[in-house]
Amino acid sequence: MTKTLQLNFSTAAGKKIMLTVDNPRAGLTALEVNTAMQGIISAAVFEVNGLPLNEAHGARIVERNIAELVNG
Repeated sequence: MTKTLQLNFSTAAGKKIMLTVDNPRAGLTALEVNTAMQGIISAAVFEVNGLPLNEAHGARIVERNIAELVNG
């Protein structure tokens, strides 16, 4: 099973953006994720069309099961 942490943000213009983190640490809390998201916004290292991320809209962990039937 693979896990991905999805972090959802928007810019001042309302453009939605999702950042993903593969294999997040087990036991993450909402407080830890929210703090990290606010740090990403404060650092202003990501931009969409020249606008930095300015609002966090939520986060979730997505789990997927993959069953390969043919590999070749």
